[in-house]
Amino acid sequence: MPAFSQTHETTIAAPPATVHALVADFHEWIKWSPWEGLDPELKRTYEGEGVGARYTWAGNKKAGEGAMTFAGIAPGEIRVDLQFLKPFKAENDITFALTPAGEGTHVAWTMSGNRNLAFAVMGKLFFDKAIGKDFEKGLAALKVAAEKG
Repeated sequence: MPAFSQTHETTIAAPPATVHALVADFHEWIKWSPWEGLDPELKRTYEGEGVGARYTWAGNKKAGEGAMTFAGIAPGEIRVDLQFLKPFKAENDITFALTPAGEGTHVAWTMSGNRNLAFAVMGKLFFDKAIGKDFEKGLAALKVAAEKG
C-alpha cells in the first residue's frame, strides 16, 4: 500500500506552552479544529487525560465518525493516532511539531499513513487538496486561539 505524508506549517505569535495546551487536550480542539461546525449535533466522547486520552465523534455525512488517541505528548511534539470509521475506514498518524521561533512558535502539522491503490489515486486527485485546505484553516484558527491567549 502506498504511503503518503502531508505537512502544513505556520508561525504563531504565542509561546510554545500556549500552543501546546491547545493541541495536547482534545477538549481544546473545539476552539480551532477545522472540522468543528460540520455538524451542529455532533456527538463527542472524551476519555482520559494525557497519553492514551481518547476522543470519539459521530456525526452527519460531512463530519463522519472516528476516534483520536494521544500516542505521545512531549513539549516539542504531540502525536495522535487517528482512526476514521465513516464515511470510509482509514488509520493515520498525526504529528504536531512545536518549535520556538523568536517569541513565538513554529507549528508543523503532519498527517501520514498508507492508502490502498484506489485511495492513493483519489488522494492525489482530491483528498490531498481537501486535507490541505482543512489543515490551513485549522492552523489559522489555532493561531487566532493561541494569540488571544
